[in-house]
Amino acid sequence: MRLSTRQRLLMTFTFFSMFFGAGNLIFPPFVGAQAGSADVPATIGFIVSAVGLPIMGVMAVTFAGGFDALAGRVSPMFSLALGIAIILTIGPCFAIPRTATTSFEMMVAPFAPSGTVPMARLAYSFVFFALAFLFAQHPERLSKVLGRFMGPLLLALIAAIFVACLIHGVGTPAEPMGDYASGQMARGFLDGYQTMDLLAALYFGIVISANIRTQGVDDEQQVRRETAFAGLGTGVLLIVIYGALSYVGVVSGAIASIDPANDTGATVLTNLTSSVFGTAGTVFLGLVFVIACLNVCTGLICTCATYFHTKFPTVAGREVGYRAWQVTFTVFSFVVSNAGLSLIIKVSVPVLSALYPMAIMLVLLALTHRTLGSRFPRVYPWSMALVAIPSFATCVTSLAAVFGGSIPWLDDLLHLLPLYGMQLGWVAPAVLGVLIGVTHSMAEKRR
Repeated sequence: MRLSTRQRLLMTFTFFSMFFGAGNLIFPPFVGAQAGSADVPATIGFIVSAVGLPIMGVMAVTFAGGFDALAGRVSPMFSLALGIAIILTIGPCFAIPRTATTSFEMMVAPFAPSGTVPMARLAYSFVFFALAFLFAQHPERLSKVLGRFMGPLLLALIAAIFVACLIHGVGTPAEPMGDYASGQMARGFLDGYQTMDLLAALYFGIVISANIRTQGVDDEQQVRRETAFAGLGTGVLLIVIYGALSYVGVVSGAIASIDPANDTGATVLTNLTSSVFGTAGTVFLGLVFVIACLNVCTGLICTCATYFHTKFPTVAGREVGYRAWQVTFTVFSFVVSNAGLSLIIKVSVPVLSALYPMAIMLVLLALTHRTLGSRFPRVYPWSMALVAIPSFATCVTSLAAVFGGSIPWLDDLLHLLPLYGMQLGWVAPAVLGVLIGVTHSMAEKRR
């Protein structure tokens, strides 16, 4: 059985709604505002990592039969460790706090006196997470209502902003600034990590294939084809939207200059809406963000609590219930959110630079499993181990730099790696790991 055109469109929009949240709305404009006249190569790099990699990740997980099956090819312990790291990253450490800080920056910060921002953020995040925790007790009620109109409303909002930018015109684009002063394509690729969509895709893939099976498709080959169709459609939507939002950032950057070190994509959007639509436009945009972020936050709290309750029903000999995990993640996220959106993004960059190379390598191995991994199984542990070493070393040095420190000897070692200057120092170790894994597998077969 094949899905009808209508069913394929339904799967595509389901796929899209799983990926596209409020966070995806703020990063492309920030890329455009910083890249300015060099927006095209920067946007191409961003799209490769923010669209191409997640779609490949969904396909990889679908072919493997789930994340645990895929990561288990390295080892069960690796599967558990990487799963926890991904859940914490797309949950209480970064993504959940970001829902509160993003909506605050869009709705409250533009109207709060500068000296009152920290206290306003504290009060806002308390109310935000209290509501999210209440909604998380019955997430299906919120999702059924908001899920039906938040996606179309966000798309309509993007279209309205884009059309307004076309009418306004870009004038003279700003010169590339900040991290985009040079190497715009590579920088765009790295900033695509901020969407965290590849990490989420490692869990979404099995959900999409399950949805396709509920439509009556029971042939695994056809399930993969239908997943590919949905992925292709989602990719096209995301490419169009990211391209439009990046152009919005260029226009906003030409209207009002930003400080790349302290401002965010939320600042870029509020600068534009206040200039083009006035205060009413900024308020409307803020309300959309609050509702969208509240919906996303509710879903993430439920997802993280479910994962940890499944993996760790007891801790230190004591039973820990689903509700206890919900409380833990809500309180932790509340504390982290008060660090502010700018700091959360700065700290998340090094962490994502450690996780993304491993996720990319795992996806590439999954997509070449028939010709490589199935014949030479030792490729999985060797390549992942050699990718993990420089990735985590880079994470350590980057975190030290974020907090004003440095580790000179480690920096010197990392600079010896080929492509390290382009933030791709893990590529050469990955190739070496594949070669060692092939050799090790062949030696085992001879024995």
